[in-house]
Amino acid sequence: MEKSATCSPSPAQTSLSSERRILMRKRIAVVVALVALTAGIGAFWVLYGPELLAFVSDAPRFRAWVDETGALARVAFVAANMAQVVLAFLPGEPLELAAGYAFGFWEGTLWCLVASALGTTLVMLLVRSFGMRIVGLFFPPEKLASVEWLRDSRRFELLLFVVFLIPGTPKDLLTYVAGLGTSPVWRIVALTTVGRIPSIVSSTLAAGTFGDGNYLATALIVALTLILAALGVVAYRKLARTQSAKTQ
Repeated sequence: MEKSATCSPSPAQTSLSSERRILMRKRIAVVVALVALTAGIGAFWVLYGPELLAFVSDAPRFRAWVDETGALARVAFVAANMAQVVLAFLPGEPLELAAGYAFGFWEGTLWCLVASALGTTLVMLLVRSFGMRIVGLFFPPEKLASVEWLRDSRRFELLLFVVFLIPGTPKDLLTYVAGLGTSPVWRIVALTTVGRIPSIVSSTLAAGTFGDGNYLATALIVALTLILAALGVVAYRKLARTQSAKTQ
């Protein structure tokens, strides 16, 4: 009578299972940290939210306070915006709007560009050091697969710059993907920072005019931005389909 053979997992399967468990633990840690942060922000808002909102809503008073804090306010903003670039799941638009409201259009745009350059540099260094281990922490495989056409393109840098110029494109994802390539860090930083200018300008200009009390200009800028963003999404999807077909 023959003994039934038991199928034990192969070394490759064991390794893959171990990697999945490690990735799951990392994602759980990130989720726990986010929940704790959200709870802390919620408690802060309950205690100080109404008073803070009234203070911030008074644009002249708020800008006077920002000017009084001097370099500290600028350093804090740049640090927060850098963190947003690195922690790709955080939206960047609120910080860009805050910059325009607090500092005005010109200075707000300047600090957004500085933060973008520094944050992108940090992302590049992290990706070049840890590769897919750091990229996979923020983006699932299907997200990465959706931009393989860009990473595999022979005109990578040109396409990257064009995509960054288009409103509504997934710039944080593309920043991490750019780090997986072989282009020099300084060139990626320059291309992505310049490419972010239209998006940053639309946000800081809208918030700046709002802070100045020019609500008609704010409404027009917001409407134009939404239209351009919608067109940008359509253009990006068409470009992605075209380039993906070429690389297959």
